[in-house]
Amino acid sequence: MTDESILVLGATGSTGRRVTAQLRLEGRTVRAASRQGHTNGGVRFDWTDPDTWADAVGDATSMYLMAPHELPVEPEFVDTAVASGIRRIVLLSSRGIEPMDDTRLLAAEQLVRDSGVDWTIVRADWFDQNFDEGFFRAAVMAGELAVPVGDLGQAFVDAGDIAAVAAKALVGRGHEATTYEVTGPEALTFAEAADAIGRAAGRKVVFRGEPDAYRAVQREIGFPAEQTERDIVAFTALRESGGGDATDTVRTVTGREPRSFADYAADAAARGAWRDGR
Repeated sequence: MTDESILVLGATGSTGRRVTAQLRLEGRTVRAASRQGHTNGGVRFDWTDPDTWADAVGDATSMYLMAPHELPVEPEFVDTAVASGIRRIVLLSSRGIEPMDDTRLLAAEQLVRDSGVDWTIVRADWFDQNFDEGFFRAAVMAGELAVPVGDLGQAFVDAGDIAAVAAKALVGRGHEATTYEVTGPEALTFAEAADAIGRAAGRKVVFRGEPDAYRAVQREIGFPAEQTERDIVAFTALRESGGGDATDTVRTVTGREPRSFADYAADAAARGAWRDGR
């Protein structure tokens, strides 16, 4: 048991709740921060409300830092956290942000590097949980998934493995000034991932990798056409970059093998993740 407190942002999200659970399992004191705050036994934190920032940090000395997809990591918050006593930051970022020109995450990474405290950047590949907890679930349930990446391979990674790496970086030594690329054990195309889910869930899931299919889906849900075209440009750049191979980061940092996509799909299906009416 240690008396040092660790701030976990997004503590109700896919990785944040798993980081929180892992740390508490190890006997660590966690300040689990979310917009729901005290209703979930944690502390309230809202990126859009600076009045919540200092109270959320409290007496924490380390921080798991991430922001919702649409929001930047605010420099003023990082300044507040460091001034309040944070001495180690582990940032959740993403692979492929250079070819996709993800200015939000590129800026966040530079902000952390310039923070003046120990830092680790966790660059994760596509989450497995995007398919049952995140933005791909509706497409899986509808039976058609459209992402304009063609047959590009991606090393889909389980959120539990991401959390395990982040937890090690938050409490261990030797992770300072390091960027980890965190992946699953193998690269799969989206079509292969969709097929694995379909077989596990007993439902047909078709993948469409061409831009026109993506345009049609985004238009149907009322997504702005200008943003759709920007997405297609970014995905095209990712496809042309060749994507990313699997890494051995999970094994090297945690000492265990990463979870396979097939195991993830089987477990999620057994939990009823893709059951109608869920």
